[in-house]
Amino acid sequence: MQKILVANRGEIALRVMRSAREMGIKTVAVYSDADRDALHVRYADEAVCIGESAASQSYLSGEKIIAACRKTGAEAIHPGYGFLSENPAFARQVREAGLILIGPSPEAMEVMGNKLSAKAAALKYNIPMVPGTEEAITDINEAKSRAVEVGFPILIKAAAGGGGKGMRIVESAADFEEQMHLAVSEATSAFGDGSVFIERYVSSPKHIEIQVLGDTHGNIVHLFERDCSVQRRHQKVIEEAPSSVLTPQIREQMGKCAVDVARSVNYTGAGTVEFIMDEQLNFYFLEMNTRLQVEHPVTELITGIDLVKEQIRIARGEALSFKQEDLEIIGHAIELRVYAEDPDNNFLPDIGTLQTYVTPKGPGVRVDDGFEQGMEIPIYYDPMIAKLITYGKDRKEAIERMVRAIDEYQVTGITTTLGFGKFVMQHEAFTSGNFDTHFVKKYFTPGVLQNDNEDEALIAALVMEKLLSDNHTDVDHNANITQQSKWVQNRR
Repeated sequence: MQKILVANRGEIALRVMRSAREMGIKTVAVYSDADRDALHVRYADEAVCIGESAASQSYLSGEKIIAACRKTGAEAIHPGYGFLSENPAFARQVREAGLILIGPSPEAMEVMGNKLSAKAAALKYNIPMVPGTEEAITDINEAKSRAVEVGFPILIKAAAGGGGKGMRIVESAADFEEQMHLAVSEATSAFGDGSVFIERYVSSPKHIEIQVLGDTHGNIVHLFERDCSVQRRHQKVIEEAPSSVLTPQIREQMGKCAVDVARSVNYTGAGTVEFIMDEQLNFYFLEMNTRLQVEHPVTELITGIDLVKEQIRIARGEALSFKQEDLEIIGHAIELRVYAEDPDNNFLPDIGTLQTYVTPKGPGVRVDDGFEQGMEIPIYYDPMIAKLITYGKDRKEAIERMVRAIDEYQVTGITTTLGFGKFVMQHEAFTSGNFDTHFVKKYFTPGVLQNDNEDEALIAALVMEKLLSDNHTDVDHNANITQQSKWVQNRR
C-alpha cells in the first residue's frame, strides 16, 4: 500500500494523512469547491477536485471518489467518519473497483447499520439488551400491549436512525399511538425507512462506548471505554477516557461484550460498540459504529495506540501486534468538540470568518483541527472547527489542563462552544462524575455564559482600577472609570 486517498475533509482528513506520512505512505486529498483552499488539500501529496460545494455533489459521490483513485493511482481509501464511512453500497463499489477500503466489510456495515439487525447479531452472544421489542413494529395494538408489559415511560426508536431522529419518549399508553405515528413519519423522512421498535426508557443514562479493533486473522481486542454522556440534541460534545464510574469488573464485562458484538459480524478494522448504563451501573447494548469515531484521540492518549496506523495495518492484511493483556490504561484524557455554534441560542450554528484563531499549547494539550486564522467556516458541512484534547496523570489534572487550554484558545469572528466547555469542566456534577446524558437540560440555561463573562469583566475592571489607583494616585478618577469601561468592553 503505497498511496491512500482520504475521502473526507477538515481535521479528520489531516489526522489520517499525518499517520500515513509517518508510515511512508503517499496521500491524496479530495475536495469540493468550498474547500479549494483547505488545509487538508495543501497537506496532501496530491489533490483532486471532485465537485461542487454541496456534499451530495462531492464528498458523497462514490463514483467521483473512485475515479480520483484511478486518476492518481491510489490503492486504498480511508473514509474517515461521516459522509460515506458507514455506507455498505460504497464499500461494495470500492471492492468491485479492485480497491481497498480501510474499514470493515460491507456485510458488517449492513448488519450493524440497522439497530434491529445489530440487536439480533448481538443476541447470539447473550449481550444485555434494554427490554423491548426485537423486531420492527407492524401491529400498533400489539406494540402497545408490549409497551404496557415493559412499563412506561418507553422509547420509540427508528431502526435505521441516529442523532435522535425518529425517536420519541412516550409517558403513557394514551399517548402511544400518536407518538408512534410521529416517529414513523420522522424516520421515513430522515432515512427512507419507517421501521421502528420500542425499548424501556432509561431515565438517567450514561453513554459508554468501547473501542474495538479486529484484524483479518480473527483477532479482536478492546481498548477500554469512553464516556460520551455530555451531549446536546443527542450529539456528543465532550468525551473522556476512562469513565469515572466504571469498576474494573464492569470494564472487563463491557469489554468482553464489545468484543463479542464485533465477533458476531467477523469485524475487521476499528469500530465502536455503544452502551447505555443506568444508575445502578447496569449496561445495555445500544449500537455499533463501523468506523473511526470523532472521539478516538482520548483512547489513543490513554493507550498509546495510534488507531489510524492500526486501521492501515489491518487493511494491509497484517495481524494485530498486541494482545488484550498487553493493553493498559495510563492517565486520563478529555475531548471537547469545538463547534461554531452559539450555546446560548440552543447551539445553533454560527457561521463566519475566523478573524482570530490561536490554538493552545503546552504539556498535555492536543488540538486536531482543519482551520487557520482568516478562513471561513463553510455553511455546507458540520460546524466543528476542532477537537481540543487534554491529557493528565489523572482526571483532575486532565480537567485542569482543559480549563487552561480553553482560556488560551483565542477565537473571534464566530461564537464557539469553548465557553460551554469551560462551564462543564467547572460544574460540580461533572467534576464529581455524577452526570448523565441530560447534563445540558439539567444544568445549562441560555444566558449563563453571558453572565459569567460579565462577572469576569467586572472583576477585571476592578483589578484595573486598583492598579491604576496604586500606580497613579494623581490620575483623575474619571480617567480610571474610562479605562474601566474599556476593559469591560474588551473582555466582552
